[in-house]
Amino acid sequence: MLLKLENSKVPMQLVYLLSEELKDNPEQIVMTQSLTLDKSRPNMGLKGTNGLFGSKEWWNSIKQGKMPLLHVSGVITRTYVAGQDPSSVDNAFSLLLDDGSEVEESIYNYINYKDKKLFQKGAKVEIIYAYDELKRRNHNGEKAYLDIVLEMAVSLEPVE
Repeated sequence: MLLKLENSKVPMQLVYLLSEELKDNPEQIVMTQSLTLDKSRPNMGLKGTNGLFGSKEWWNSIKQGKMPLLHVSGVITRTYVAGQDPSSVDNAFSLLLDDGSEVEESIYNYINYKDKKLFQKGAKVEIIYAYDELKRRNHNGEKAYLDIVLEMAVSLEPVE
């Protein structure tokens, strides 16, 4: 595990591990790897610089620090319904980061129901992202990356 929850000043609950999701949804690995290997789509999918998504090589690149990672920490400022699905259940949140910036993130459908209740205004969230290189370049011709949530934890109680 990359998150060091034992060092947190508030009790945290690990609510998401990509490794667990991929065990439950192996077709996600197959589809992502297929797109990476599809030479007829040179601007779609991951480049595979650090191994094929979900492979042992890919996970080793993360463990060895070859793939860039980002750790974000902040407090939920709001939860809301995102997307076009007419749902009354909040599935996204705004996170005010420790540096003062704000990001939007999803409350994943596969998070345990009791853990979804933790996503409330004032709760602390910690996320580890992997930045995996895309085949396409950005508008400046520079490398582009997909931010992939590897782990997510939420405080057991609001901190604010």
